[in-house]
Amino acid sequence: MTPQQRLNALLELVSERGNVTIAEIGDALGISAATARRDLSILADQRLITRTHGGAAALGTGYELPLQYKIARQAEAKTAIARRAADLVRPGETVGINGGTTTTEVARALGKSERFIRADGETGLTVVTNALNIAYELSVRAQIKIVVTGGVARRQSYELVGSLVSEALSSFALDTVILGVDGLSAQYGATTLHEGEAEVSRHFSQVARRVIVVADATKLMKATFARICRLDAIDVLVTDAKVPASFAADLAAASVELIIAG
Repeated sequence: MTPQQRLNALLELVSERGNVTIAEIGDALGISAATARRDLSILADQRLITRTHGGAAALGTGYELPLQYKIARQAEAKTAIARRAADLVRPGETVGINGGTTTTEVARALGKSERFIRADGETGLTVVTNALNIAYELSVRAQIKIVVTGGVARRQSYELVGSLVSEALSSFALDTVILGVDGLSAQYGATTLHEGEAEVSRHFSQVARRVIVVADATKLMKATFARICRLDAIDVLVTDAKVPASFAADLAAASVELIIAG
């Protein structure tokens, strides 16, 4: 286990349990008390946890983790979702993609796909994104044209936000938008933790003919702070596990196509 993987595992443990002791960390991760204390100090210095006497506590459900600490969460599920979502994109389309760990995996799947490679050397897919990491990764793919919106970068997510993003998106007509979310429910629709990112995702959904939401099972039937769009504004949900019958009924009532990756 690398130091970053260990920090990810420790942060996940604190988030799941709410409060942990040094002894509990040692038992769960198989590390010494000294290593546990050192790792807790690193996370506390980054304001990701709160140190307590003999352990640590989570900051709360409304706190947004930086992207690098989200990557390890539900990693296999996100990869499966990404492959299935990428299959829904047709060659020649213009696709919008917002930021996030799942959408980053979708972008990687699109970049690796041979379906978008044209014999004449022209671009086989256009991707519009406000996520700097996605733009960077896809910039080396000759078959993909990258369009990056303007805006102000958020360190937590590498996403550009603000009025410049909305102004840029208002000039486009997208075939498909692929949105990552922090919550999806019948009452509040698609939601996320940051109001600026919610506004950008809302504009993405408004300029696209088809809206695909990619979300693992932990995001379903829950709502976070900022609303993106109503459930009936979504055309397709790609997730990784069978959903409860009640939520499946809500999706059907809103005419949302449910796709289970796997």
